[in-house]
Amino acid sequence: LTERNYTYITQKCWDYFVDLMRNVTTAELCEWKVISRPYSELQGCLESWADHLNYSYPNALAEQYIFQSHHRYFHNCTLEHPVYFDPPEDVLLAMIIAPICLIPFLVTLVIWRSKDGKAQA
Repeated sequence: LTERNYTYITQKCWDYFVDLMRNVTTAELCEWKVISRPYSELQGCLESWADHLNYSYPNALAEQYIFQSHHRYFHNCTLEHPVYFDPPEDVLLAMIIAPICLIPFLVTLVIWRSKDGKAQA
């Protein structure tokens, strides 16, 4: 009985989500500030009703609706931030060696300046 009730209610959660998504234009589908409310409503509905009916959460039915939302609405969204890769070895080597080579020069400069300061005092 609990499973049947949850199945019925999750369909209502989904219908409400679809209704909210009708107000979202295609250009806005990947903008989190626009879709966060409908998405959170769907997730909250699925979770709160599972809790109310003492049904485990997350569960297969809830996950199915979440996956369905991604497949139907958000499948064309890409990562906002590009994935970074390591630089080529020669660039990486230069980035490592340059600071190492600067250290003796800077130490020498600091020692020279501190000796120069003592001579004036």
